Amino acid sequence: MKIQEIIHSLEQWAPLDFQESYDNSGLISGNPNQECTGVLCSLDCTEEVVDEAIAKGCNLIVSHHPIIFKGVKQLTIKHFIGRTLIKAIRHNISLYAFHTNLDNVIDGVNKSLADQLQLTNRRILAPIAGKFDQHGQEIGAGIVGELPLETEASSFLQWVKEKFHLSVLKHTPIVNNQLKTIALCGGSGSFLIDTVKQQNIDCFITSDLKYHEFFEADNRFLLVDIGHGESEQYVPDLIIAYLNIKFPTFAVLRSLVNTQPVTYLK
Repeated sequence: MKIQEIIHSLEQWAPLDFQESYDNSGLISGNPNQECTGVLCSLDCTEEVVDEAIAKGCNLIVSHHPIIFKGVKQLTIKHFIGRTLIKAIRHNISLYAFHTNLDNVIDGVNKSLADQLQLTNRRILAPIAGKFDQHGQEIGAGIVGELPLETEASSFLQWVKEKFHLSVLKHTPIVNNQLKTIALCGGSGSFLIDTVKQQNIDCFITSDLKYHEFFEADNRFLLVDIGHGESEQYVPDLIIAYLNIKFPTFAVLRSLVNTQPVTYLK
């Protein structure tokens, strides 16, 4: 099986034209016509992940985050991006990024969050007008769903902390002690705060919130920051589950490298 066949299957799930204009999803480097020897899935593509792919005989790395995101003018060993790409190219390993196009489908990144919290009656938080996936579902940023039962806010926050294996989380003051409707956005979701305000939502969970952005909740809902990598930690498993259904006899592995660049002092 060629690498292109795997890419084609991924892009049936979340086509590249679903990605945001600033993004760089798709094949970053490599030969799509090469026979695939194995797929390694990770949240980030780092030099250590490439080393793991070499050791495991995988010549395709599918990561959520693109190794090239902003403009790159030089590829040298002085920077981690250059080292990663040079090593991947030298070992004929293709790098593929599955980023905001996977964010924008209802069974994508935010599904991996919603599944952990057992949310029901799911819908897109901020749908893109006139755009639908292959199943006729709306696409767009974030997900809204409901908890199986109304839950006391402090108990819910503790549950979130446990489900996502967090040592810490940040949140605004509790203004509504009973929570039912939850909005989620894996990764950086501050751009959705105004959208949340316009809907009857009890809590919004996302990451990368700045200090002043917490004020924007304006005592209307509980705003929670669980950390960027923490909010997307289940994405590799989501991709693996999809590929295992599409290619049940093919080697699709999860990276064992912890690419989280942030460490918390407990």
